[in-house]
Amino acid sequence: MSSVALPRTIFDESHNDFRDIVRRFVEREVTPHLDAWTEAGRVDRSLFERAGATGLLGISAPARYGGGDVDDFRYNAIVIEELARAGATAVSMSLCGFNDLIAPYFIDFGSDEQNRRWLAPMVAGERIGAIAMTEPGTGSDLAAIATTARPDGDDFVLNGSKTFISNGLLADVVIVVARTDAAAGRGGFSLLVVEDGMPGFTRSGPVKKIGLGAQDTAELSFADVRVPRANVLGSPGDGWTQLRRNLPIERLHIATTSMARMRATFDQALSYSMERTAFGQRIADFQANRFYLAELATQIEVAQVFVDRCILDAATGRLDAVTAAMAKWWVTELHQKVIDRALQLHGGYGYTREYPVAHDYMDSRVATIYGGTTEIMKEIIGRRLTRED
Repeated sequence: MSSVALPRTIFDESHNDFRDIVRRFVEREVTPHLDAWTEAGRVDRSLFERAGATGLLGISAPARYGGGDVDDFRYNAIVIEELARAGATAVSMSLCGFNDLIAPYFIDFGSDEQNRRWLAPMVAGERIGAIAMTEPGTGSDLAAIATTARPDGDDFVLNGSKTFISNGLLADVVIVVARTDAAAGRGGFSLLVVEDGMPGFTRSGPVKKIGLGAQDTAELSFADVRVPRANVLGSPGDGWTQLRRNLPIERLHIATTSMARMRATFDQALSYSMERTAFGQRIADFQANRFYLAELATQIEVAQVFVDRCILDAATGRLDAVTAAMAKWWVTELHQKVIDRALQLHGGYGYTREYPVAHDYMDSRVATIYGGTTEIMKEIIGRRLTRED
């Protein structure tokens, strides 16, 4: 059985062909290794090389850097959906995290020299990237970032720490958000590229999380790290504007992940309820359960239509911060509801790792937190609604 009730019209034949490529890649290169990667706390570096060779990295990057040269978020969404459908949300954060959270900063703000030096090897999967925003004392409050980068001749001297950094242990290249001018407020942030091996740059981890075991999450520390001015993306002081430009895509990335994963979880719960019997009848035949299934199926379809609209907006450069915030909080919160009901339908078995719903239960909880909490998303929306123009 499947929850699919409404046809999705945002994809054409070329997208469907690409989906077939991604699905085969996931079946061949991801699914067989998930348990081992979860045990190791990170994916194998070779995954990036295989993804690069298949054309799954740097989809929107210019061809001169080895990218797909296709600025169409529908392709990005397909990679997200296929990994999420397979229960590989942690892997999606590694691969799709590069496409949606890291590559855009190089594509939009990197010089040709910087992109040949860093972007091209990352697109090929030869090097791995990360972005470091969150700090131990700031959480979703980016304006409170305390990491500093003091100008000193041809360098910036970087001091501070970052936490919950995806790909933090594997990364060869890290975009670090830091204050380069303490007196300039939001105009004092810059994006600095820190490279593995720079003196004073250390990391620890992986952070022991309750879910997303295969996702390399680390803490980074910077003690008088000398970062050349040539490693600044864009111009010093542009960091806040650069972050605001890409955060809507990051939030749609999270919403798309939750959307695909909740549909897979619902389908599994529906199938289970059709097969499992209790008190002489199928679980699905109890009226209360039929009502739960009907409610969730309807909410999933409504959410999918909205997410598809956002994907199209992103593909055409029209996605705005408020719409992305709406998608992020609504879909991730709905995901929690779907998982809760799906696990309940599984009964005691839902609480065992034998069934995918248990993994989804652990992996999905953080979606309402990272990328900006649900409360921050509502604040973004509320401020726009009550603003007097």
